[in-house]
Amino acid sequence: MDLSVVIPVCNEEESIGSLINEITQALSDHYQHEIIVVDDGSKDNTLDVLLKIKQDLSTLRIVKHLKNSGQSTAVRTGIQYASSAWIATLDGDGQNDPADIPKLLKAYQESSADNPKTMIVGHRAKRQDSLVKRLSSKIANGIRASLLGDATPDTGCGLKVFRRQDFLDLPSFDHMHRFLPALMLRNGGQVVSVEVSHR
Repeated sequence: MDLSVVIPVCNEEESIGSLINEITQALSDHYQHEIIVVDDGSKDNTLDVLLKIKQDLSTLRIVKHLKNSGQSTAVRTGIQYASSAWIATLDGDGQNDPADIPKLLKAYQESSADNPKTMIVGHRAKRQDSLVKRLSSKIANGIRASLLGDATPDTGCGLKVFRRQDFLDLPSFDHMHRFLPALMLRNGGQVVSVEVSHR
């Protein structure tokens, strides 16, 4: 298994099918992979959609939280179930483009020669959000970066690549996904930001 793709979802019945299809198209020709979708207590038909897809897609694995536990817990659950030593994460709403995953994997290969404890983080340089959301995110990222010194322009991007064990070595707490770069640096790792598209 070359790669485990972990996707936390909650009430994403409209987007999860096309997202899984895009991941399969982006990776199948070059990477053995599995797709782990963690349904974090969805109240809609997300689970039914996933079960139907699984009938024809052997690489899909489904994990179900009985109640909503939050994105950080859902990501950690998926990584705990992962079979591969390498993890890619992305959001389940389709904002992240799976076609960027190979770019992040290449950046990992190029950046990890000196320090295999490397996290590649997507940077949505051209965000497709409202002006208010872009400004509030920029301010929040600036404050966070000044306090934590993680030099990461976009910690909110769900698209990341790292080694499974490096993640499991990090402390676990609510909203930890917002602080992954700082946590990785604290554990002696390095963080590399790579521009990705945003939809």
